[in-house]
Amino acid sequence: MDLTEITGKYILSEGLPYCQPVTRGHINDTMILKYADNDKFILQRINDKVFNAEQLMHNIMLVTEFIRHKAEERGGNPDKECLTIVKTKDGKPFVHTSDGYFRIYRYIEGVSYQAVEKEEDFYKCAQAFGSFANSLAEFDATQLFEVIPKFHDTEKRFRDFLSSLEKDVCGRAKDVQKEINFVLERKDYCNRITSLLHDGTIPVRCTHNDTKLNNVIFDEITGESLAVVDLDTVMPGSICYDFGDAIRFGCNTAKEDEIDLSVVHFDINLFRAFVKGYLSSIGNGITDIERKNLAFSAILMTYECGMRFLTDHLNGDKYFRITRENHNLDRARTQFKLIEEMEKILPEMEKIVEDNK
Repeated sequence: MDLTEITGKYILSEGLPYCQPVTRGHINDTMILKYADNDKFILQRINDKVFNAEQLMHNIMLVTEFIRHKAEERGGNPDKECLTIVKTKDGKPFVHTSDGYFRIYRYIEGVSYQAVEKEEDFYKCAQAFGSFANSLAEFDATQLFEVIPKFHDTEKRFRDFLSSLEKDVCGRAKDVQKEINFVLERKDYCNRITSLLHDGTIPVRCTHNDTKLNNVIFDEITGESLAVVDLDTVMPGSICYDFGDAIRFGCNTAKEDEIDLSVVHFDINLFRAFVKGYLSSIGNGITDIERKNLAFSAILMTYECGMRFLTDHLNGDKYFRITRENHNLDRARTQFKLIEEMEKILPEMEKIVEDNK
């Protein structure tokens, strides 16, 4: 990577920056550029093996400009509340060199967390994603490219699962019949949201699609949430997907790949905290039918994720990175344990949503 060639395409600060690599993250190469005048920027090489970089940046430009406009309208600080893409000298949102595609963001001062340690953090995380959805409630999601086609099309994910089961290329199906039956018995889950999207009952919205705690920047002093980051997967979809995936990730009391299922539980108190934070921030940016499906969406996203892990296990672990034998199977089993617990308390989850209107 020729840093001088890349930064020379921009009007940044004077002199050469100190470069600090960021090791967290699995998709893009990231570093912090620190200048002598204390200006800081985020430089990223976009992984164009995963994404179409031009479509990706088209999406991010539209979304960030819309959120910035909304922040300005309400008297907020868009530089803190939203990612800011630094444009090149000729007005482009990225640089393309022989080394790949590169983009630069202004650095947002703050901290992020890798795991939910207390309810307050999850509540503030929910506020951030609720505010994100509220800011984009009037945004025309049809302008966006589907950078990962059919990402949350659970019906397609089920068809992929059936195909992998039929082929059974590794001969693993015979050893995971319990898990296979778990997926098959719940096939009616697959079209619950997609059918509502297809007939227009649920509106197609701009969705984040990676609503984890570590994609929220918090003020280091006040602890308040500032901005939602990592917008690479913003696409058309349902806000139920974003809500459900946040719950899937955040309300698990154990690791996603935990072997000991006795420690895997669904934390209803964290669910309650997230619902309260999310609905308090999304305001009028949600319809009644979307609200009605929030609790179920937590089950759906967990089902979809577990099904994908099991599919990859049947395929010979081609998609998700593994570090041990049966790693994807362990991941699938944690998701299925969470589903079993959520199914038992779904009425309570729905009441929590209803009580936070």
